[in-house]
Amino acid sequence: MIFVVLDGLDASGKSTQAFNLCNFLTGQRKTVYLRIHPSNDNFFGVKTKHFLYLKGKSAHFASALFYMLDVIRSILLYSWRKYDYVIFVRYLMGTAYLPQPLHRITYHFFAFAVPTSNLMFFLDVKPEEAYRRIRQVREKHEMFESLEELERIRAKALYLALIGKWIVVNANRSVDEIESEIRTSLVEEISLYND
Repeated sequence: MIFVVLDGLDASGKSTQAFNLCNFLTGQRKTVYLRIHPSNDNFFGVKTKHFLYLKGKSAHFASALFYMLDVIRSILLYSWRKYDYVIFVRYLMGTAYLPQPLHRITYHFFAFAVPTSNLMFFLDVKPEEAYRRIRQVREKHEMFESLEELERIRAKALYLALIGKWIVVNANRSVDEIESEIRTSLVEEISLYND
């Protein structure tokens, strides 16, 4: 089983790239399980989404807590199943939404405790571009979707990506260019794995 993670700011293109990768792999006759967080099929994911639309510190902590529980649930339920590929959208970078320095401590704890991969992609989009995309397609914004919040979270997430095993992908480019880079990295990693 090959574990792939796609993470990044809101509107960085994570879900789009995950669906494209899933379609590509299934076209290659591979079995794929795709899991997007926060998910809609369990209490933790639903609660995460609920708190993301509220304001205040308690909603902030509640959304982060339920998000982490949603991811842990996914790991426990799905990471052991027999698939050629398991793709998680949003994973460890949810810790970047926590206040400093808690985000670093929590990241290191989870990076040690949960499965990781050489195929963890951080889709790095400029906050201004992410904010433009959000405003273009969404009527209602989550608590972290202001330009100021996007700037703050990107700085923390990029720091975590650079100290971790993440492949940082410039997500300001076209969907096709990003997809090509992800596929190239995937092919290179599989070649190393098979050697």
